[in-house]
Amino acid sequence: MANPKPDHIEFAGDYKLDNVFLHNHMGEITDIKKVMVELNIYESIYKNSLTGNIVIADAQNLISKLEINGTERISFKLSTPGSIGTRAGVDASLETGHPFHVYKITDRKQLKPGTLLYTLHFASREFMRNLRTKVSQAYDGRPDTAVLKILMDKNYLESKKEISFEPCGNSKKIVIPNLRPYDAINMIAKEAMPEKSNGVGYYFYETTKGIYFRSWENMVSVRGSYDRPIKQDFYYMPMNVNDKTIEDKINHDYKSVESYKFINNFHDIAANTLQGTYGHNVITHNLFDKSYKKTNYNYFAEYGKTKHTEVANEKSNRERYAVAAGSIVDEDDKKMSDYNESRVSLQSTTQFLHDKNTGTSYGLDVSQEGSKLAESISQQSQIINGTALHMVVKGQSYLEAGDLIKFNLLAVDEKNVNGEQDPQYSGKYIITKIRHQINSTKYTMAIEAAKDSTKRGFTVNDFKLERNNNFPTLRNTYSAEEPDFY
Repeated sequence: MANPKPDHIEFAGDYKLDNVFLHNHMGEITDIKKVMVELNIYESIYKNSLTGNIVIADAQNLISKLEINGTERISFKLSTPGSIGTRAGVDASLETGHPFHVYKITDRKQLKPGTLLYTLHFASREFMRNLRTKVSQAYDGRPDTAVLKILMDKNYLESKKEISFEPCGNSKKIVIPNLRPYDAINMIAKEAMPEKSNGVGYYFYETTKGIYFRSWENMVSVRGSYDRPIKQDFYYMPMNVNDKTIEDKINHDYKSVESYKFINNFHDIAANTLQGTYGHNVITHNLFDKSYKKTNYNYFAEYGKTKHTEVANEKSNRERYAVAAGSIVDEDDKKMSDYNESRVSLQSTTQFLHDKNTGTSYGLDVSQEGSKLAESISQQSQIINGTALHMVVKGQSYLEAGDLIKFNLLAVDEKNVNGEQDPQYSGKYIITKIRHQINSTKYTMAIEAAKDSTKRGFTVNDFKLERNNNFPTLRNTYSAEEPDFY
């Protein structure tokens, strides 16, 4: 059971959850914690809203007595005992937080005579506001100011939550053509550029702590110049309950990884090549003066200009490449980034569309539009198709999507007596997804994390593949095959 003492942790995975209230459409409030089998909360840097569900074993026929129909609200406070601060837990209370809205009931079945089992699905208020409103408006200025207006406007999302945003360095005219608020913000996010770093593209997402509009570089660095502090150190190590050398058993267990697997062991070379991660030719067509420009993106040359998980404060991050980009990869003696025809994109832009001598995509000089598009695509692909880690740990309510963590993984080697860490897959990761899972006995978290660089990098050399000098064999099927008439 959850610890009855609010400020004392009995064990790693302990939690404080006093009540789970269901507010129905008639104003009645019922505590459903005793009939709750499991509570799940989902957050992700790829999702605009916070969502979750509650599995209920109902022996009181609450679904009929309370007339549950998908218009209810759910309120509660969840925290790790002893955690301090307003951002240390999940506050969905009616008094100080933001209750969730029920929108669906699924999987209703009779578990046994007199007991129903069903799942209530809920989401944040902004999730429902997004479905009910549309944005038809023009904004002029920095993209982040337009996003803030959409989030706070009483005619759109009207959010009352804490909004964390990264100031943009570009400015442009933005016209929203009757889109849902989330679609409008996602459209703006693609062309937003940080003020303090060289990246392109923002993430718009919601966590248990609030709403974020920020770049990947803001997740790995502070103000685009300094290493961001690690929120938690995790270790894959045996959990020996009888080890008397461990002074702080609870803290030790919080850092322990129960299980892990790599969803991607390294960058998906095929997918990333196709998407233009390493080499990309962008043809920018200026509709105003009918000119065009070709821009070749080179991962090897551009990598050090942006911030990455392992190094955020160095001018050059070349030794931390996620792949051995500088090595020769084929018999034609070319490197991975030399194939700029891997992806060819045509980008239309123009000047003076809104009486400004700038391009329409990023609000920059038209000559820079192509390079920024290629940069944005490469950066997104490195994250989505890069090294991805899934692990299960004890529940820690102060963690959220977008946090920087460290995964300490020992190199799997019989001779590793000194405890050396894996040079590629240990190190810093950004939490991309979290599933908070609470049942009657414990609180656990399933975490997905990603990285776009390596702890030590790969060895790069000019080793050339042995060339095959044979000629292809041609076989004419008409002359090679005799007809069989019999």
